Amino acid sequence: MNFVFVKTLKNSRESLTDRKGKKINVFFRALPRKDQRSCNLTKKATMPAVKGDNMRGLLVFISDIRNCKSKEAEIKRINKELANIRSKFKGDKTLDGYHKKKYVCKLLFIFLLGHDIDFGYMEAVNLLSSNRYTEKQIGYLFISVMISANNDLIKLVIKSIKNDLASPNPVHVNLALQCTANIGSKEMAEGLGNEIPKLLVTGETIDSVKQSAALTLLRLLRTSPEYIQIGEWSSRVIHLLNDQHLGVVTSAASLIEALVKKNPEEYKGCVSLAIVTASYTDLQDYTYYFVPAPWLSVKLLRLLQNYPPPEDPAVRTRLTECLETILNKAQEPPKSKKIQHGNAKNAVLNEAINLIIHMDSDPNLLVRACNQLGQFLQHRETNLRYLALESMCLLATSEFSHEAVKKHQETVVNSLKTERDVSVRQRAVDLLYAMCDKTNAEEIVGEMLEYLETADYSIREEMVLKVAILAEKYAVDYTWYVDVILNLIRISGDYVSEEVWYRVIQIVINRDDVQGYAAKTVFEALQAPACHENMVKVGGYILGEFGNLIAGDPRSSPLVQFQLLHSKYHLCGPATRGLILSTYIKFVNLFPEIKSTIQDVLKSDNNLRNSDVELQQRSVEYLQLSTVASTDVLATVLEEMPPFPERESSILAKLKKKKPTVTEQAENKEPKQPMPQAQMSNNVNTHNTPLSVPAASNPPSAAASDDLLGLNSPGPSQAAPSAGSFLLDVFDTVGSSPPTNGVDSNGLTPGAEESFKKFICKNNGVLFENDLLQIGVKSEYRQNLGRLGIFYGNKTSFQFSGFSIDTHCSQITCTPKPVGTTIESGAQVQQVINIECITEFSDAPLLIISFMCNGNSHRLNLKLPVMFSKFSEPAEMDSATFFARWKGLSQPNQECQKVFKAKFPIDTEQNKTKMLGFGISILEGIDPNPDNYVSAGVIHIKGSQVGCLVRLEPNKNAQMYRLTIRASKPPVPNILADLLEHQF
Repeated sequence: MNFVFVKTLKNSRESLTDRKGKKINVFFRALPRKDQRSCNLTKKATMPAVKGDNMRGLLVFISDIRNCKSKEAEIKRINKELANIRSKFKGDKTLDGYHKKKYVCKLLFIFLLGHDIDFGYMEAVNLLSSNRYTEKQIGYLFISVMISANNDLIKLVIKSIKNDLASPNPVHVNLALQCTANIGSKEMAEGLGNEIPKLLVTGETIDSVKQSAALTLLRLLRTSPEYIQIGEWSSRVIHLLNDQHLGVVTSAASLIEALVKKNPEEYKGCVSLAIVTASYTDLQDYTYYFVPAPWLSVKLLRLLQNYPPPEDPAVRTRLTECLETILNKAQEPPKSKKIQHGNAKNAVLNEAINLIIHMDSDPNLLVRACNQLGQFLQHRETNLRYLALESMCLLATSEFSHEAVKKHQETVVNSLKTERDVSVRQRAVDLLYAMCDKTNAEEIVGEMLEYLETADYSIREEMVLKVAILAEKYAVDYTWYVDVILNLIRISGDYVSEEVWYRVIQIVINRDDVQGYAAKTVFEALQAPACHENMVKVGGYILGEFGNLIAGDPRSSPLVQFQLLHSKYHLCGPATRGLILSTYIKFVNLFPEIKSTIQDVLKSDNNLRNSDVELQQRSVEYLQLSTVASTDVLATVLEEMPPFPERESSILAKLKKKKPTVTEQAENKEPKQPMPQAQMSNNVNTHNTPLSVPAASNPPSAAASDDLLGLNSPGPSQAAPSAGSFLLDVFDTVGSSPPTNGVDSNGLTPGAEESFKKFICKNNGVLFENDLLQIGVKSEYRQNLGRLGIFYGNKTSFQFSGFSIDTHCSQITCTPKPVGTTIESGAQVQQVINIECITEFSDAPLLIISFMCNGNSHRLNLKLPVMFSKFSEPAEMDSATFFARWKGLSQPNQECQKVFKAKFPIDTEQNKTKMLGFGISILEGIDPNPDNYVSAGVIHIKGSQVGCLVRLEPNKNAQMYRLTIRASKPPVPNILADLLEHQF
C-alpha cells in the first residue's frame, strides 16, 4: 500500500502563484523512505499493472533522425518514412494493431519535430477500439496531441471514449478520461457531461479513476459549464471530502471549489466537511517534508474563503482551533533546512491568513496573523516579503488589526527604500497608503514624497495619485495640503495628471483661509529657473484669481507677477498659453495699472496671428474686451470664481479607474465601520467638488470632463448662472445618451440599428455607448470562420453586478466564451465569440446584455455586427473572365438590381474604400465607363463557396446609384444588395 501512496504523489500536480502572478507548476516526487508513513488505505483495489512492448522500427527511425547531419538530410529521411507509412496505410488492408501503433507513433514523432501531418488520423481512431493497452494508449496519445476540438473525427472519438468509460478495465477508463481532459471541447462536455459524474459517485469505481474523473470534470466545467449538471449528485460529490484516499479528497476539493463559485448555496454543506478534513490528525500520515498534506490543506482553506464564517458555534470553534494550530506551527523551529519544507509550511500559513482576513471577525486571530506577517517583512526570501506586504494591505482595512499593522510602519518604509524588486516596492507603497490615518498622515506622506524623487517610473503615476489623496483626506492644516501638491508637481510634474492640479485649485477656491498662502507659495515656486508646465498652470490660475492678495508686497507687485508669468509663456504648450492669456485678462480687472502692458502683449503678432486658432481667438477677444468694456462690465465678466458644489474627489475616481491593486480591492469591500472619505471639509458657506473649468483656463478634454465636471452628480439647484454653472450646462450629457431599457419598434435598444450598419464596411469600432457603458468590437474573419472580441467598459463610479450576456443565433453558429458577473468601476472586460457561417443568412445575431448598476436594472438589445458579407474574400479576374461569368449568371433569381438616391456625397475614393471593406475587390479597366465600379468576391460557407459579381453605377448629376449584384446562389444577391444599399 505504500507503493500506492507514493505513486499517487508522483502523479499529482498543483499550480502555485509567485508574487508577480506567474503560475508555477510544482510536481510531487516520491518521498524518501525515511519520510514515508504507513497508509491505512482500506479502499478499492489498485490499478492493474500493464506491460509495454518494444517498437524496434520506431527506435531505428528516431536514431536515423538524430544521426542526420543537416536539415535537408532530416527532411529527406522524414519524406521517405512518410511515403512508406502512406503506402502501408493505403495498400495493406490486413495491417495488424502492432504495426498501426508503430506507424501512428512515427507520425506523432514527426509532428513533434515540427512537420505537418495530413493523414493517419483514422488509423489512430481505430486504435482506440483495440483491447491491448499499448495500442489504445498510443491512439489516445495521438488524438490528444493532433486532433483539435473542431476536427470532423471528434464524434468518432467521443463514441470510443464512451465505450471505454463503460469498460470494466480501469486502465481503459483512465485513458479515456485523460484524453477528455486534454481536449476538453464543447462537444465532449455535451456528450460526456452525464457519464463522468456517474463514475465519480459510483461505489464500484476505484480511487485512481475517481481522481481522474474529478479532474476531468473540473476541466469540462471550466471550458463548457453550461453542459455540466451535477445537481442530483451534489451531496455525494460533497461527501468525497470524507473519502479515505488522499488523492480523491485532493481532486474533489479542486472540483468542489469550482462548483462553489458557480453555485455557492447548493454546495454550502462542504463547509463543515472541509473544516473536519482540514483538522484531521490522520493527515499526519501524509507528510511532505514534515508538513501534513500541504496541497490538500491549501485547497480546503481556499475553499472556505468562498463562504462567510460558519454560524454553528461548534463548527466555528473547530475552525478557530485549526487556524490557531497553523499559526502555532509557524512559530515552531523548522524541522528541515530544505527549501521544500519552508515552501510547503508557508503555503499553508499564507492561505490560513487569507482565510482569517476573509472572516474578519476574530480580533485575536487577526492580530496574530498581523504579527506573523510582520516577521516575514524582514525575511530573506523575496516572495515571502511580497506576500506579507500584500496580505497586510488587507489587514490594514480591518478595524481589529489596523493598529497592529501601523506598528510595522518603520519596517515598511525601510522596504520601500531598500528593496531591489520593484514589485515589492509597489506593495510597500500600497501598504503605506492602506495604513495611513490622521495620526501618521504627515509622516507617511513625507516619506512617500522623499522616495518619489528616486522612484521607478512604472509606479510614479500611482504614487502621485495616492499622495494627493492622502494629503487631501487627512489634511488638518490646508497650507500643508497646498505644499504637498506643489511638491508633487516639482518632483514628478510629468506624472501629475490634470485631476490633481484641478483638485488643488478647487480646494483653494473653496477655502478663504488658504487663498493668500496659495498665491504666495505658487509665486515663489514660479521663480525657479526650471519650472514644470503643470506648475505654470496652477500658478497662472491661482494668481489670476487671488494675485491681488499678495500685490501689496513690492516683491510681488502686479507688474512683477505679470513679468514672472510672461517669462514662462513661450516655454509652454498651446493649452497652457491659453490659460495664461486668461490670467492676463483677469489681471486687467485686478490691476488696472498694468492694463496697457497687457494690451501690448495681446496686440503682438505672435498672438493676433498665431497659427493656433484657439490662441488667436483668445487674444482678439480679450483685447477687445479690455478695450471696449467699462470697468463695471469687466468686474462682472471677470469676477472671482464661485465655490464649487461638493462631490467625490476626481483624484479618487481616477485611482479607481486604474487596475485595482490589493488595497483598492479591499476598499471596495463593504467596510466594518465608516472610513474617511477623500473630501475636504470646508467653511460654513463654502463647498468642495471636483474642479470645474473656470473662466481662466481651457476646457478639459472630453475624457477628463466626465469626472471633472461631476456629470453623474446633481449640481446645486439654487446656484445662480455663472461661468462655472454655464460650463456645467454645456457639458452636461446625462440623459442625452441612448437609454438602456427602452426598445424601438424592432425590439432593439434605440440607436442599435444605426450602429450595426456602421460595421457593414468595417470590422472595428464602438458598437454602443451611453453614460454607463461602452461596447467596442474588434473582429477578424477567415473563410467561413470569424472571431469577435467584444470589450465592455464600465464608465461609472459604481460596480456592475449580475452582468450577463446572451447571444441568439438562428442561422449561424456562435460560441461565446463566458465573462464574469461583475465589472468594477472604470474596468473593462473582454469576451471572445467564435462564429461559423453554416449557410447564407440575412438576420444578424442578437446580443442581449443585462446588469445592475447603483440599484437599477439595465438591459440592452443589440445586433452583433456579423453580416453575410463578412465571410467574403476579394477575387481578381480579367475582363474576359468577368463578362463570361456575368453572362453565366443570367437566371432571374441570380440577380438583384436596386436604384436609390445617394445618402452621402458621391466620392470616388470613399466608395472604393467602402467596397474593399465590404470584402470584394475593385477590378480596374473592366467597365467602359470609368466612373462605374466593378467588383468580385467569393463568400465562404461551410462546405461550399458562393461567387458574386457587383456593378455600381453612380450618377453625379442626379445624385443616384444603380446597384446590380449577381451570385451563383439565389438568395445571396438580395442579401448583399440590402446591405450595400445603406452605404452609399
